[in-house]
Amino acid sequence: MPLQFINKFLHGQYSSSIVLIIATACALSLANSPWSADYQTLLQQHIVISTLDLSVTYWINDGLMVLFFLLVGLEIKRELLHGELGTLSKAAFPVVCAIGGVIVPALIFMFINKAQPAHWPGWAIPTATDIAFALGLLALGGKNVPLSLKVFLTALAIIDDLIAIIIIALFYGEPLKIDAFFVSIAVMAGLFALNLMRIKHIWPYLLLGVFLWLSIFESGLHPTIAGVLLALMIPIDEDRKKSPLHRLENKLHPLSAFVIMPVFALANAGLSFTGVTPTDFLNTLPLGIMMGLFFGKQIGIILAGKIAMRMGWAQLPADITPMQFYATAILAGIGFTMSLFIGSLAFKSGELDNLVRLGVMGGSLLSAVVGIALLRLCKPATT
Repeated sequence: MPLQFINKFLHGQYSSSIVLIIATACALSLANSPWSADYQTLLQQHIVISTLDLSVTYWINDGLMVLFFLLVGLEIKRELLHGELGTLSKAAFPVVCAIGGVIVPALIFMFINKAQPAHWPGWAIPTATDIAFALGLLALGGKNVPLSLKVFLTALAIIDDLIAIIIIALFYGEPLKIDAFFVSIAVMAGLFALNLMRIKHIWPYLLLGVFLWLSIFESGLHPTIAGVLLALMIPIDEDRKKSPLHRLENKLHPLSAFVIMPVFALANAGLSFTGVTPTDFLNTLPLGIMMGLFFGKQIGIILAGKIAMRMGWAQLPADITPMQFYATAILAGIGFTMSLFIGSLAFKSGELDNLVRLGVMGGSLLSAVVGIALLRLCKPATT
C-alpha cells in the first residue's frame, strides 16, 4: 500500500506543485525563525570542487539548475520536432500569446520603475511563467478543464521558458572571454559529431555536457545555458523506447520536480518578514514585479491572442471558452521559480533580494488565487 501511494503521488497532476509549496513554506519558516542566521550562513558557505570555489547558493542556482534547463531544452526540442509546436498552425497561437506575455509585463515593470535606474536590471523578472506551478494548479480547475487548455498552457510555458533562456543568454552574462568561448564551441562540435553518428548511449553526451558547462562558466555566459545547448544535441527517435531524448527526459522529470526545484525554492524563497511593512508593497521594485506578473501577463496574452485571431493566424480551440482562456492567462502570471532565478541574476549583490521575493511571491500568489477561482467558476464549452 505505501509503495502504491508513493507511485500514485509521484505521477499525480499536481504532486510537484505540492512539494514545491512545502519547500517554499520551509524556506519562509527558516528565514523567519531563530535559525535564520544559520540558514543564511549555510547558503553562503563555500564548497570547493577542483578549481571552483563557489557558495552553496551558486552551486544550486548555476550548477544544479543546469539539469532543470536541460529538461526544458529536451521538452522544447521534443515539442518542436514531434509535438504541439511541430507545425506553424499548431505553434502560432501559443507563440504569439507567449511573446505578448513577455513584452507587456516588461513594459509595465519599466513604467513603474522609470525613475529608479537601479531597478532597471529587473525588467525580465515578471516575464517568466513557472510551468510546474501553473500546470499543477490548472488541474485544480476540475473536470471542466479541457485537454486542449492544458496543451495550450504547456506550449505557452515552454515557449516562455525558451524566451527566458534567450534573455538570460543576452542580458545576464558576464563580459565574454574568447578563449573559453572557443573551447565551448569545440565541445559543441563534439556533441554534434556524437549526434551525427547516432550514438544512442546517453553517458557520452552527459560527459561532454560537464565540459560544456565548465567552458561556458569560464567564458562569462551564464552556465545554465549549457543545459539547453546539450539538450539540442541529444538524438530523438519516434520510437520512444529507443529515443535517447525521451529516456533522458523521463529520468530527469522526477529529479527536477522532486529534488531540483524544491532545493532551489528552499535556497531562494526565504523571504524574511523582519521589518516588512505594508508600504514595502508600494516600493517600485516589488510593485513593478507584482503588477507585471498579475496584470502584465494576462493583458499581454489576451491582447496577443486577440490579434492572432483577428489576423487569422490562429483560432481558439472550440472546446475552450473565452473565460477559460482568460483564467489561464491569469495563471500564467505565476512566475515563482523562474522569476526568482532571473531576480538572482539581475541583482547579484543580494541587497534587493527581499524586495524581489516580495514582488515575485505576491504577484504569483495573486495570479494563482484569482486564476483558480475564475477557472472553477467557468462553465465548459457547449458542443
